[in-house]
Amino acid sequence: MSFISEGCRVECAPDAAAAGLRAAELGASMMRAAVAQRGWASVILATGASQASMLHALAAAPGLAWEKVTFFHLDEYLGLPVTHPASFRRYLWERFQARLPVPVRGFHYLDGEAADPAAECARMGRLISEEQIDVAMIGIGENAHLAFNDPPADFTTEEPYLVVELDDACRRQQLGEGWFPTLEAVPRKALSMSIRQLLKSRALVVTVPDQRKAIAVRDSLEGPISPLVPASILRQHGCCHVILDPASAALCTSLTQPTIPAVRPETTGG
Repeated sequence: MSFISEGCRVECAPDAAAAGLRAAELGASMMRAAVAQRGWASVILATGASQASMLHALAAAPGLAWEKVTFFHLDEYLGLPVTHPASFRRYLWERFQARLPVPVRGFHYLDGEAADPAAECARMGRLISEEQIDVAMIGIGENAHLAFNDPPADFTTEEPYLVVELDDACRRQQLGEGWFPTLEAVPRKALSMSIRQLLKSRALVVTVPDQRKAIAVRDSLEGPISPLVPASILRQHGCCHVILDPASAALCTSLTQPTIPAVRPETTGG
């Protein structure tokens, strides 16, 4: 384990599956602790290719009282129907919520088709402001974005959710991952949780596999803390766990070797 800062711990898994499992184990442990302490837990969930293994493992995590857990949606494309293959609402339903053994306490989705996006941000802002988030399960974009806060990110706004413009690098990432047939088809706007709202979480578990993320990981963990590298702000959080794989850690001088074991096939869940 590497300590990039006092509150930011970085681990390297041997592959993406092991990274997802480790992140799920950390998040599940925090959720169990919150339920034991106060009777319920509140969690932020991200989507995207980097979160697939984590969500798969989290849905299969043992000993979780799902009926006592409330989830908040991190971000969503503006104007994209829920039926679209790239819809994050669809992603979370199909890859996570529908796989749970019992209904959850609550699941607050962002409505990307809302007629008034600002009102939708305000609605979600009121809901999340009533909760103490125990853990945010998130990733880092190829341009080092957090949620859809592309550089230069707003580090100061207190608004929990924002309407944001997606930059060219972000949109090209979505195209490259195969979610859209052309760059023109990638939406130009989205609804996104703000940086400061994310940082209000008691803990952050950040899963970042893949060589495509290596520059963003290096700049976030070892470069200056700057709005031009939004994920660099993670180093100011008091309890942040960053889980990498060898490809995403390859450019870091502080950590390039796996520090946690590979996933055995029987441990990956259903």
